[in-house]
Amino acid sequence: MTRLETLTRQVLDGQEITRQEALELYEQPLEELCRCADQIRRHFCGTRFDLCTIINGKSGKCSENCRFCAQSAHNHTGAAEYPLLSAEELTAQARVNRDQGVLRYSIVTSGKRLSSGEVDALCEAIRQIRSEVGISVCVSAGLLDEEQYRRLKEAGAERAHNNLETSCRNFPNVCTTHTFDDKVAAIRAAQAAGLTVCSGGIMGLGETVEDRIDMALSLRELGIKSVPVNMLNPIPGTPLAQNEPLGGDELLRITAVYRFLLPDASIRLAGGRGLLEDKGRGCFQSGANAAISGDMLTTAGITVETDLRLLQELGYEVRL
Repeated sequence: MTRLETLTRQVLDGQEITRQEALELYEQPLEELCRCADQIRRHFCGTRFDLCTIINGKSGKCSENCRFCAQSAHNHTGAAEYPLLSAEELTAQARVNRDQGVLRYSIVTSGKRLSSGEVDALCEAIRQIRSEVGISVCVSAGLLDEEQYRRLKEAGAERAHNNLETSCRNFPNVCTTHTFDDKVAAIRAAQAAGLTVCSGGIMGLGETVEDRIDMALSLRELGIKSVPVNMLNPIPGTPLAQNEPLGGDELLRITAVYRFLLPDASIRLAGGRGLLEDKGRGCFQSGANAAISGDMLTTAGITVETDLRLLQELGYEVRL
């Protein structure tokens, strides 16, 4: 039995992969690695596929200096700037997404955190969406505390999103206006409030292979079951504008290793997927079983219709 087959059997038997074993996996032949990752995905997740859409609910003028972000006030990108959208606007877009066959809708807001008044307004929007549309609602509202998350949950939100972005070691190279520990505290606050959490990161920030694995291990320790894997789409005007986007094979390898580390999670292709020649097909056959469809926050995405057609072809069922 090869080393890859041994590690695959280990995961299928319910044993966790160590950091060193993940590094070994990263060096395995790509085609065989992807095949084994897909075997693990089928074993733990079956044909379920978690498809969601996002709306840029509040845009620009963010106080944080995240080096990848078009919405940071520290960067000069020409990104749109507007306050929190009204409950009517957020509800109307939720209805559009539901009618296209989407089951989960995420409201994403710029800024370090929403104010108390903005949380109240978002709660009203969530109540309206749940009453009039019925779609599952996720919120991405920054570094909120437990009480704020509890209000959102009581309004009808089911999930909170807060990306770690990268490893603890590499985080200061990405952002210095808040910390990795601030991120972890917000995630734990959301969990304490009874929300499930969606958290992942961005590949192509200048991180090492070890950073990618360490972030996955942090997510595993936090019990995260929805893991966005973004590929940096370098935005002119940001400090990372000159970074070369990762190649498709590199994202396949990341996706496959993440499946070994997070065997029962929804591994979600997110930002940057449109840069891939196959729009993610290979990753959906290599361990990934979730995606953000439609437009991203400041860049164009892939239409829901196109994604649904691909997923049907690959034998997936879109369900929560």
